[in-house]
Amino acid sequence: MWRLIRIGALLFILAVVAKSAWVDRSRTAEWKTSLRVAIYPVGTDSSTTSGRYVSGLRKAAFDPIEAFFALEGKRYGVSLPDPVEVYLAPAISSPPPVAPFGGNPLSIAFWSLQLRAWAWWNDSHKGPKPDVRLFVVYHDPAASPRLPHSTGLQKGLIGVVNAFADSDHEGPNNVVIAHELLHTLGATDKYDPNGNQPLYPDGYANPQARPRLPQRRAEIMAGRIPISETVAEIPADMTQVVIGGATAREINWTK
Repeated sequence: MWRLIRIGALLFILAVVAKSAWVDRSRTAEWKTSLRVAIYPVGTDSSTTSGRYVSGLRKAAFDPIEAFFALEGKRYGVSLPDPVEVYLAPAISSPPPVAPFGGNPLSIAFWSLQLRAWAWWNDSHKGPKPDVRLFVVYHDPAASPRLPHSTGLQKGLIGVVNAFADSDHEGPNNVVIAHELLHTLGATDKYDPNGNQPLYPDGYANPQARPRLPQRRAEIMAGRIPISETVAEIPADMTQVVIGGATAREINWTK
C-alpha cells in the first residue's frame, strides 16, 4: 500500500513538473514579452582570485548579452525592443550536481531532476520570477586552464555555464552564456563535436560569403569563427557573433 502511495505521489509530482515546464516553454516561444534571464554566479573554490571576482561582479558585465539579443532581434523583425532582460542574482557557494559523463538517457534524466531540485534550493534571486535560470560557475584560470562542458536544458529552462573568473575573459564568457541560453530555448549546436569546427552552412555567420573562408564572425551556436577548413577561433566578445537563420527558426524568430 505505501509503495503504491509513493509511486502515485511521484507520478503526480512529475506530472505537475511536466505541465509547468510545457507552459513555461510555450510562453517563452511566443516572444510577446521580454524573456527574463537570471544569472546566478557560483564560486567553486576558496582561492582569492575566484572569490574576489565573484564578489565584485556587477550586472553591467552582462549588458552585452542584452545588447546582442536586441540587435539580432531587430535584424529578424522581432517586435520587442529588448527581447532579453538579464538580472544578476546574489552569489551562491554550493556547486551544482555534476553532469554525467556520456549519453546514458537514464542518468541524464536523473541528473536533470537533481539539478532542478538543487536550483530550487539555492535560488537566491529576489526580483521578478525569471523565465530562464543560468548558474554560472566561475573557475580560477590559473587552477583550471580548461573548463568543463557547459549545459543548457530546454526542459526546466535552466543551464549550468562554466566560466573563467577573470575580467579579461568576460567577452568569451558572455558568448558561452548566450549560447547556453539559446539551448534552453530550443537552439541546437552547429559544430562538429569531433573537432569543434563549425558546420557549413548553418554554423557559418555568413554562408553566402565568397570566398567562404575566412569568416569574420561566428554563428552563436557554432561558437567559433571559421578561419580555414581546420582552424576556427573563439570570439572575443558578443560583437563577433550572430544568430544564424537556422537558429532563428529554432527559437521561433522566423518561420
